[in-house]
Amino acid sequence: MPHHKNKQQAFQAAQQGYEQAEKANKQRIEAINRADYGKELGHLTQEVNEAYQQIDKALGVASEHQEKQLKQYQEKLNQIMSEIEE
Repeated sequence: MPHHKNKQQAFQAAQQGYEQAEKANKQRIEAINRADYGKELGHLTQEVNEAYQQIDKALGVASEHQEKQLKQYQEKLNQIMSEIEE
């Protein structure tokens, strides 16, 4: 498989992981006053951890532009995790 295709697939996997983490965070926020909040929080944590792993893999092969975007994803995930810890 060409290197370019690997780069693109790694970036897309990281992007998708980030989007799933964002969706899980929205679900967590909606569940704040509900009984299933703990379940949503656990789901979010799992999605964020998976997204971090995918981003780390993608950073290993990313172009300069992709690297900038991946670091923004990391920063947003860091913000989500710090919100949870407050």
